[in-house]
Amino acid sequence: MNTTMMNLPMPSALGSLESYVQAVNRFPILSHDEEVSLARRLHDHNDLDAARQLIVSHLRVVVSVARGYAGYGLPQADLIQEGNIGLMKAVKRYDPERGVRLVSFALHWIRAEIHEFVVRNWRMVKIATTKSQRKLFFNLRSLKQGLQPLKPHQVSEIAQQLNVSEHDVVDMESRFAGHELALESGSHDEEDAYAPIQYLADSPEYEPSQILEANQREQLQSAGLAHALAGLDERSRRIVEARWLSEDHSATLHELAAEFNVSAERIRQIEQKALSKMHTALQQQ
Repeated sequence: MNTTMMNLPMPSALGSLESYVQAVNRFPILSHDEEVSLARRLHDHNDLDAARQLIVSHLRVVVSVARGYAGYGLPQADLIQEGNIGLMKAVKRYDPERGVRLVSFALHWIRAEIHEFVVRNWRMVKIATTKSQRKLFFNLRSLKQGLQPLKPHQVSEIAQQLNVSEHDVVDMESRFAGHELALESGSHDEEDAYAPIQYLADSPEYEPSQILEANQREQLQSAGLAHALAGLDERSRRIVEARWLSEDHSATLHELAAEFNVSAERIRQIEQKALSKMHTALQQQ
């Protein structure tokens, strides 16, 4: 299942997106019996040819889902490729004995991979790292009618519907309405060389330890966090959540040391070991 997308047709390989769509639409749609038979061959005998047939018959589904994310300014071919990765993960985990069609099971995995790709690459919404923020990010466009700013009652309704604060709704809407500005000039003309980046101060307070902490926080709040946390013992999970995932107050080593009746150095050791284990789990996603 890990072989170069199992020789599947990719948009870039076929020269154009239209050619790719035409190619995947030619693959036959499987009947329920055919789907179950292929899934059993994969599940029981690790039959990669069966896996390939299951995947190619659902590539058109990925195209359909990816089209729904065209408004984020990312290449459609890239969205499709990310969705195909989600489809492959779904096929690998699909259990035909549960009585659920593969397409229903795969939609979650396809959307999850595309969501992660959009958040990683859409620079204006790097803030969308928590579950509620991502839900707001991917639903605000559809809930908002037209291009006019949201009225107070609309902000309130959307906040209640998505279970987020009104401040988050207003903040995310402003990000959608904003425009990006290049930090660096693309011109080599000396008179045009003073792009905004030239006016940014080199802040000495950003020490390597602070940069590392920020990077670790961003990574821990990204995809696979729940899975990585689930692999920790109860004490390690409590320490990581208190130190890195608390939105109100990040606990200090001494506070946790008092809670567990151990030294602050012992808390630091447990924390580092837990972060290392989670990092390994995240890389395996």
